[in-house]
Amino acid sequence: MRTVLAAVPPTLLVIAKAPVPGRVKTRLSPAFTPEQAAGLAEAALADTLAALALVPAGRRLLVLDGVPGRWLPAGWEVLPQVGGGLDRRLAAAFAHAARLAPRAPALLVGMDTPQIDPAALAAPLSAAERPGIDAWFGPAEDGGFWAFGLARPTSALAARLLHGVPMSTVGTGRHLLDRLAADGLTVRELPTLLDVDGPADAARVAALAPGTRFAARQREFAAAPGPAR
Repeated sequence: MRTVLAAVPPTLLVIAKAPVPGRVKTRLSPAFTPEQAAGLAEAALADTLAALALVPAGRRLLVLDGVPGRWLPAGWEVLPQVGGGLDRRLAAAFAHAARLAPRAPALLVGMDTPQIDPAALAAPLSAAERPGIDAWFGPAEDGGFWAFGLARPTSALAARLLHGVPMSTVGTGRHLLDRLAADGLTVRELPTLLDVDGPADAARVAALAPGTRFAARQREFAAAPGPAR
């Protein structure tokens, strides 16, 4: 009981691009205009930040490529993304978290899963369920991952696990799981979720989470005159 009460609350990270037309969700075009794609990205990011605000945490960090806008709620610290590939940017995000809160577990999610259920993260990250767990892995339907966490993050560990992992492929998740296994880490798997990449994904996620900002905007844009759908 004393160990549970003394557990350090986790650091939550979201890695994202600022929702600027032409720079985000380009695979939603031409079904959606660049402005609509950016609007969907903004809604997905807002839903993600709102969901994580309901997960108990010591710090909440938005690791951002771009400039924050009015969509950023209170309670989030903003850190700029480093240069390089996604593998390097993810590793750097964990290194930031380790420097800011050295004893805290860190869990990172992207901006592509606005249907996140806060309870699906709060329980696995709770002090009662953490003992014996070294990492958390949230598989995505496309073979990647939507969430990844480390119980004891360090810059060296993040680099060892993430540098060189091919990103945005059907084998991305398997590569990362193989790295975790090779390091002897005990992994807790989170629910499998669908990333929003293309128009069909957007429609499915909107149907799965009809009360989200993302779903409302997807319905609005899908019904609006514009590019052929």
